Amino acid sequence: MPLDPSFVGRTYPPDATYEVGREKIREFAAAIGDASPLYTDPEAARAAGYPDVIAPPTFLTVINLDAINAIAEDPELGLDYSRMVHGDQSFRYTRPVHAGDQLRITTTVEDIMARAGNDFLTVRGEVVDADGQLVCTTRAQLVVRGEGA
Repeated sequence: MPLDPSFVGRTYPPDATYEVGREKIREFAAAIGDASPLYTDPEAARAAGYPDVIAPPTFLTVINLDAINAIAEDPELGLDYSRMVHGDQSFRYTRPVHAGDQLRITTTVEDIMARAGNDFLTVRGEVVDADGQLVCTTRAQLVVRGEGA
């Protein structure tokens, strides 16, 4: 069943605040194999001009994935999760994420299109801090394989 194109422009407000912790940053950096002291050593981060350890650029996947799943699991959309693969992901920062940030993400369905029997869903996320200031804009493209694919 094709995705419902009337979802383009639909916005999903944040449902929680995510508090960025030093340990979560350290765990994420270890998982991706990045040993930068900016991710683990508060003194090194402060010496580089940051208020605390910063997160690797792809760290926001942690909150972005939950937001994407909320859209993917919306029964009105008609997405068969078992046929979905992640096609593309990007992050555009206004500043680095650091330990102590209180972040919220609002997601919007930017585009739905069909090509070669597959549906493509593009989702934008606006991540803001506790002051409502934009920290990052994320984009993800999800591909829902057609029946014959």
